[in-house]
Amino acid sequence: MRVVVTGAAGFIGSNLVQGLNRLGIDDVIAVDNLSHGAKFKNLLGSQLSDYFDKSEFYARFARREFGRVEAVFHEGACSDTMEHDGRYMLDTNYRNSKDLLDSCLAHGTRLLYASSAATYGASSAFTETPANEQPLNVYGYSKLLFDQVVRRHLPSAAIQIAGFRYFNVYGPREQHKGRMASVAFHHFNQFREHGHVKLFGEYGGYAAGEQQRDFVSVDDVVAVNLWFLQHPFARGIFNLGSGRAQPFNDVAHASVNAARALAGAPALTLAEQVAQGLVQYIPFPEALVGKYQCHTEADLAALRASGCDVAFSNVASGVSRYVSWLAAQ
Repeated sequence: MRVVVTGAAGFIGSNLVQGLNRLGIDDVIAVDNLSHGAKFKNLLGSQLSDYFDKSEFYARFARREFGRVEAVFHEGACSDTMEHDGRYMLDTNYRNSKDLLDSCLAHGTRLLYASSAATYGASSAFTETPANEQPLNVYGYSKLLFDQVVRRHLPSAAIQIAGFRYFNVYGPREQHKGRMASVAFHHFNQFREHGHVKLFGEYGGYAAGEQQRDFVSVDDVVAVNLWFLQHPFARGIFNLGSGRAQPFNDVAHASVNAARALAGAPALTLAEQVAQGLVQYIPFPEALVGKYQCHTEADLAALRASGCDVAFSNVASGVSRYVSWLAAQ
């Protein structure tokens, strides 16, 4: 089976390549932009059949230069929610995706692609319906625009098309994302360098550190993508989160205790961590006022209705596993 992974050197893409290899699939064409050369490290140990820069891939794929491709995992995107250049964002996230969809429809190639929970933005409900789609930034809008195109094709498409609205993903191989890396990643580095972690203080009616997100392990994200690869008749746009909202305090608590465990120190309650200055709070940034989701929680009804039964880790187990991986690096 030949598959393509765009964004293959990125966070979710590189983990997908590893997952495909574990299934015995090594005819994997990787597509990315390695201008940020250090990302090559994410592909170390992976089995690939070829690599193409994104600047040449889309046109060559449209011309059928890669032979029979069973499926494309489209993870390539600009995921910086603070990027304000709308022209760049739409060209990267929408136009490339639309061109790829057109090619997949023409070739009979299945498309499994990354959408985002940012499509919900200011909404307080997280089911995959237009009434709940209120993006707060051009990143969220770029993802929503492509979802809308997919919806128009789904009823008549002869191929599997599945979009996944990723919630707050954390896990191995995200170090290149810088400030856009997960809270768990930043907490690990803060604790290692400074002996404490920092969270936003009170905001939006939530106490310090109590703003809630749906945190999902990249291992679980990969498992869902691979389930859809193995079930080609499942199609649609689906939330991909753990299905539970947990406060940022839970991530800090798990990160600190996991780091302490590696050093042979006992676990502490959150209150003890705060009292000892291991968890600290900073004023909420003015730049994020009105642009910040204080609560996200994936409604998994549609995903479960598709037949996907992947079990999701909670923050305590997922973050602990991730901290152990980071420490081993």
